[in-house]
Amino acid sequence: MGNTKTVSVLGLGRMGSALATALAHEGFAVRVWNRSAKPRPAGTVEATLEEALAADVVVTCLSTYDVQQPLLTNGVKTLVNLTSGTPEQARATARWAKENGVEYVDGVIMAVPQQIGTDQARILFSGSEDHHVLQAFGEPVHLGEDAGLAALYDLALLGLMWSTFGGYLQALALVGSAGVTPERFTPLATDWLAVVSTLLPPMGEETHTRNYETDVSALDINVSGLRLLTEANAEQGLDTSLPQVLHHLFERAKLNGHGAHGIASVIEEIRK
Repeated sequence: MGNTKTVSVLGLGRMGSALATALAHEGFAVRVWNRSAKPRPAGTVEATLEEALAADVVVTCLSTYDVQQPLLTNGVKTLVNLTSGTPEQARATARWAKENGVEYVDGVIMAVPQQIGTDQARILFSGSEDHHVLQAFGEPVHLGEDAGLAALYDLALLGLMWSTFGGYLQALALVGSAGVTPERFTPLATDWLAVVSTLLPPMGEETHTRNYETDVSALDINVSGLRLLTEANAEQGLDTSLPQVLHHLFERAKLNGHGAHGIASVIEEIRK
């Protein structure tokens, strides 16, 4: 039996198509719209923009907010915004929604298109606590009423991912300069990351209490280590941009009085 709600999806890139497919699989009457001609996912109906906006729930998965904003009208009943952007862009859209009587859910998708509709997908959302159709895409996680929180979490988590990827690729290049293969190095890297992940909760607590006293690893030792890492990469003929940025950041914290403190004290430089 089909769901009684009509749901439209604006944007039929890889992710938008996956969202539309998941909604159709859950029995929703799904309307789809894209600015240019794109294959229509099975079980969905191609609609004009006006028809799409008239659905019970409008899901947007567009390239940017600049593309999205001109499309929206005050005839929208419920807007589930899955377009990537900044927290302030999300808050501005939430204000528009409130002014126009539109229920607003702002969400981010922590998954790749192939994971949509499975328990591997997590959908972080903020604004309205009613997640409406998000259950069709994965596990909804409500972060709070502030519409900007989902985008804030999204960029924070992606920043963590990108930093990890950058560090891994730098490490591969460094050991690779001595002929070490990724197959040989990566098992040690994943084991090391598992150890490092156990250090995050106490480090997070230190940034909250701002008590950086340590008997484990003082910042000045890590500054020296980062200098050695930078020098080793230079000796091997590699780009040193990434280790240099970290070295300069850690060194600045040391020069500002945190040399004997733990690594968590570096956040005081970032907060500036």
